[in-house]
Amino acid sequence: MKQQINNHLSLRKILDYVVLTTAFVLTRHYIAGKGDILFSQLNLLLLLFSAFLWTITGSSLRLYDSYDKGGSFAFEFVAILKTVLLHVCVFTFLFFYFIKFYPYPRTFTLLYGSYLFAGILTSKYLVKKLLLRLQPHHHDPKNVLIIGTGETGMNFYHTIHNNNQYGYNCVGFVDDQTNSVINGQYLGKLSELTSILETNEIDDVVVALPERSKEQTQKVIDVSERAAKRVRIIADCHQYCTPTVSMNVYGNVPLVNIRACPLDDTGNQRIKRMLDICFSLFMFIVFGWLFLLIAAVIKLTSKGPVLFKQERWGLKNRKITCYKFRSMIVQTSEVDSNGQFLQATKNDSRVTPIGRFLRKTNLDELPQFINVLRGEMSFVGPRPHATPLHFESRETVDHYMLRQMVKPGITGWAQVNGCRGETRQNGQMKKRVDMDIWYIENYSFWLDCQIIFQTMMNMIKGDKNAY
Repeated sequence: MKQQINNHLSLRKILDYVVLTTAFVLTRHYIAGKGDILFSQLNLLLLLFSAFLWTITGSSLRLYDSYDKGGSFAFEFVAILKTVLLHVCVFTFLFFYFIKFYPYPRTFTLLYGSYLFAGILTSKYLVKKLLLRLQPHHHDPKNVLIIGTGETGMNFYHTIHNNNQYGYNCVGFVDDQTNSVINGQYLGKLSELTSILETNEIDDVVVALPERSKEQTQKVIDVSERAAKRVRIIADCHQYCTPTVSMNVYGNVPLVNIRACPLDDTGNQRIKRMLDICFSLFMFIVFGWLFLLIAAVIKLTSKGPVLFKQERWGLKNRKITCYKFRSMIVQTSEVDSNGQFLQATKNDSRVTPIGRFLRKTNLDELPQFINVLRGEMSFVGPRPHATPLHFESRETVDHYMLRQMVKPGITGWAQVNGCRGETRQNGQMKKRVDMDIWYIENYSFWLDCQIIFQTMMNMIKGDKNAY
């Protein structure tokens, strides 16, 4: 399977190089029609540089990820758009600073970028449709024998049966107990495995026995290898795994990470931290006057401190002090008589007139850039909750504490998708948590940029759930 994936990846890259070369030649042909030569040593060098740049940027921007053939084309479209835009930006920088003598640089950059985008978009869309059409007709599938008729074996059977691209054809099942739902594919007991392997054309033997059946598993391995069959074992922890599962091997011990996260990578952590520092410094330097103006208005319009400090919980469930511009009248308690956290509600009488504007436009969150510079928060991440709400949610919402695997953020994927305001209704907090986990498992630099852009748009047009 790994070799097949590598072959597909190589073919996808070769096709992209063909499109890239075609776009380059068409662009040069147009410029040659205006009086320049079609090709020169410099142009050949630019073509090679373009191919090299495309390989690096395409790989880093997830252009060559293994996307679901039957899924939406939207993720590939975004990856193509980002790669082409970065390509155009690099060529613009190159012509502006280093190759100023290049003829018609703006024409070349715009035309080459347009041809490249149209060509790559069309080719990848057609390839996706072609693979989808060919999917039911998988050539030379491997015949697999499943050892075990329990839940694990049946799950594996349904997976390969419903996903022909995996290239497996189930010959049948072997177990000491049969199962009424295997549609007549029960071939016999474990004691009959030798004769079953001899009388059936089988490529792989997949062991789907429970962990407690160690002796039976060892016998299956011995019998199968004596019959020159490749043995694969389904780990007994598969039911705990998520789509982001990964595995490392230490010596001869496989270690399964049931929920991998891109921010586990130190390189991604550094990129995210760099973005946080640069954006925070930009906000303080360029919009320092706005901080002072808001502080002055708060001080003049209501009694109490300018900043509101609240205990919240961050990375690895560590306590942090979160800063905000005060948007409510000074109050003595955050909980009601029943011990429930007093969330802000629509037309809440505790919110001051200037506070209502600040909350509507998210400007009350600006002091949290202090938390970002201190390394307690990130610009983008799951929103931290006040202590009473945090304690309540971790006991009532599944997977809530997975949010603490990364730094909390000033804004996040849940917030830009409408999950703001109260969470009193059933399912509201669960929906927010699910979006936060999706962000954690799908983090990328470009996803952060998208969330920042959506946040700015929400600040301009206002958010109906911000009150």
